[in-house]
Amino acid sequence: MSVINLEYLFNPKSVAVVGTTNDTTNPGNIVMKNLMGGGFSGPVMPVSSGAEAISGVLTYKDVDELPKTPDLAIVANPLDEVPGILESLKKRGTRAAVLVGSGFSRMAPGERDEFRKTVRGIAKSPDMRVLGPKSLGFMVPSLNLYASLSHARAGSGKLAFISQSDSLFATVVDWAGDKGLGFSHLVALGARLDVTFADIIDYLGTDPMTRAIMIYVESIHDAREFMSAARAASRNKPVLVLRPGRALDFLPACSLDQGPCIPGLTGEIYDVAFRRAGMLRVETIDELFDAARTVSTPRNVKGRRLAILTNGASAGVMAADRLLEGGGELAELSEETRKALDALPGGRSADVNPVGLPFNADGNTYAEAIKALVKDKGVDAVLVMHVPWAAQPEVEVAEAVAKSLKRVKKLVLTAWLGSGNADDARAVFAQTGIPTYESLSQAVRAFLHMADYRLSQELLMETPDSLPTDFFPDTTTARSVVEKALSEGRDELSEPEAKDVLAAYGIPVVETRLAISAKDAVIAADELGYPVAVKVRSPQISQPFNVGGVLLDLETPERVWEGAASLLARVNRERPDAYIEGFTVQKMGRRPGAHELFVSAESDPVFGPVLRFGHGGMAREVVQDSALALPPLSMTLAREAVKRTRISHLLSGTPTQPPADIEDICLTLIQLSQLLIDVPQIRTLDINPLYADNEGVLALGAKVFLEAYDGSGQGRLAIRPYPRELEECVVTRDGRKVTLRPIRPEDEGTHRVFLERLSDEDLRMRFFGVVRRDFDHKDLARFTQIDYDREMAFIATAPDENGDPETLGVMRTNTRPDNSEAEFAIVVRSDQKGNGLGSLLFHKGIEYTRQRGTAELTGQTLAVNKAMQGLSKKFGFVISPDPDDPDVVDMTLDLTGEN
Repeated sequence: MSVINLEYLFNPKSVAVVGTTNDTTNPGNIVMKNLMGGGFSGPVMPVSSGAEAISGVLTYKDVDELPKTPDLAIVANPLDEVPGILESLKKRGTRAAVLVGSGFSRMAPGERDEFRKTVRGIAKSPDMRVLGPKSLGFMVPSLNLYASLSHARAGSGKLAFISQSDSLFATVVDWAGDKGLGFSHLVALGARLDVTFADIIDYLGTDPMTRAIMIYVESIHDAREFMSAARAASRNKPVLVLRPGRALDFLPACSLDQGPCIPGLTGEIYDVAFRRAGMLRVETIDELFDAARTVSTPRNVKGRRLAILTNGASAGVMAADRLLEGGGELAELSEETRKALDALPGGRSADVNPVGLPFNADGNTYAEAIKALVKDKGVDAVLVMHVPWAAQPEVEVAEAVAKSLKRVKKLVLTAWLGSGNADDARAVFAQTGIPTYESLSQAVRAFLHMADYRLSQELLMETPDSLPTDFFPDTTTARSVVEKALSEGRDELSEPEAKDVLAAYGIPVVETRLAISAKDAVIAADELGYPVAVKVRSPQISQPFNVGGVLLDLETPERVWEGAASLLARVNRERPDAYIEGFTVQKMGRRPGAHELFVSAESDPVFGPVLRFGHGGMAREVVQDSALALPPLSMTLAREAVKRTRISHLLSGTPTQPPADIEDICLTLIQLSQLLIDVPQIRTLDINPLYADNEGVLALGAKVFLEAYDGSGQGRLAIRPYPRELEECVVTRDGRKVTLRPIRPEDEGTHRVFLERLSDEDLRMRFFGVVRRDFDHKDLARFTQIDYDREMAFIATAPDENGDPETLGVMRTNTRPDNSEAEFAIVVRSDQKGNGLGSLLFHKGIEYTRQRGTAELTGQTLAVNKAMQGLSKKFGFVISPDPDDPDVVDMTLDLTGEN
């Protein structure tokens, strides 16, 4: 993954179109017309073996004849000719190519793999970046660069669109043209031989001309890269995603995009991944653009409680219906708000939500009602609707509403229904930046998008520990059980072994014994204590309940003896093909009234380990109530997963049943999440039933299947957890004990104090100028909520005189996606300088980047900052003047050990 040389793709100074002809259906001919018709300012050089000129431009017979090296080449030749052409372009120094020629879809899977290998070998990415094959190309309207096969050209704007589908790329261009929407970039990825979603999301995430990123995705191939890029971009701007639902679950992953065929879990895992990445998923193209417009507004929404204000009662009821159907809530108005609304003209019904105004309510009445609603702390947002009536001054009302919202920070959406004058009213809101919609459904959906987006942003900020702070599992025991089974050639743990593994991770389990015969079953029952349950064991019978192979509440040795014999007879009748290995004897877990849950785990080939939680017991397959969770987990993420199940309502308690211990349920999910990380040889896991009540949880049944795995457990995860293993304690020159560790989201408060205690000179040296001191939550979130896969911030922290933690200094590194270079910045509080803390932080950051294989560590400082230059020289950095700024010097350290 890399953004290197993507500027030659999206901002080239010259373009060559290779393989073009005068055949109007030839891809090269179409691209030439689009480039020339779009008004691209740089030279466009057609390469054609047969035509003298294309679109009025003289051609060149081959790449070697080109008068200058093109930054970008659009290659329209059939794919069997592409390797030779890329070889020629590479020798000329071309840095980017787009493959629009035909033939990829007709290749057999083996041929595609060979083509990928050949092209990648030639391009040696990132030396040359390759978009496609099977791509419609891309557009950068602000540069008049239309390097695509599209039949239409998009206008310039602040939205970006990345599509895995060529057909949707073309559809969106048409759709946006009708709506008058513009783009910063439109990209059709094609088969993603080199340039991927992650690459372009990275590029657009820092592009100042892009306000929001929209993507259409069917499948991804590298979850860690995708999630890392999406999470980084989502911290800067909205990222919205459109993905088809159930239909894709019945198709091979390679059937549409012609990429590597990786079968995986259902599309449900994409929902979970999108939420964890801070992205907002939508269902249609209309929603995609509506949501992009809505979530880009500077006004935020803190919850799902909406107040609806309207001059049409039926419209208000319909809007409320849409709201409740979509999972929103009707805000309950405070007594103060009701009194203010009752005082309005015709306000006899205005104290109920939806708030009804007279059909002929004027602008002042609307403004006063809005004033009351936005003050109410129980209202998260307000939807103002207007139904047209004869002789009603719609535009005047809209102007009054817009004027009343000038200083309002709370989200207010408007829906002026109808056409004619309503169009002019909506134009008033559009000009003043107030979200406005043509229908009540659009407006309510926009509010729900805002609420969903807020939730996704909250989940984005959750960065779980690599190990929970109050959780100390017996990892050695768990690993030894698994390794013993694998060494014996087994791919499944016995039930007692499975429960030993669970118990090692703090999960309460019912004691279990294995028995070969009825006699052994009686002995096991005596050891466990009565009453007991007895189940048959057979590799051919996954669920003994289904064949009558289970007996419960056996209270005497005689009943165990007789029960074992009867089980054998019954199972032999039901499944004569099954080989009976013996019995499982289990102490009865008596938890009257407990809920039966289940937790299972499996490994998706793309996203890695996945947990599933839901309604368990015998009715599990019938009820079909479950939710996926993507490790690593925190308590917040675990609660969110539990809340997505229907049984969560019962877990909250009923008139006859106390609430279950939700904290213990969530802790169980975290413990299992950590187990999957620590013991990656666990292929699948299933606990059913998992009893849950007000006393906590108890695992009754457990199955664990294994497979050999030599890699790191964390390496399987789509999201890197907080790297607790990087924490260390040091001692400064004055003898103070200090902890150096990666920064956490919960450090926001102490980091605010740290920044406030920096001197003006400290801030000037760190930020190269005068900066404001009123850092807001968004600034602090950007500092403390980082992606540990590509960004790192080590803080020095120690208790102050009151025993409370304080931050003394910070060392940051920001690594390029391809790990070729990391940029650093370091700052230490003035009152902490001189005790070696800067050196300790600097050494920590250098060793971290060196250990992760980064090639080069670089930084900049002001030329007058001699202390920073001296410190960097101490660690072997090369100091050189910045060629573009005489007031700045560059600091560079080669981490490869070659110099």
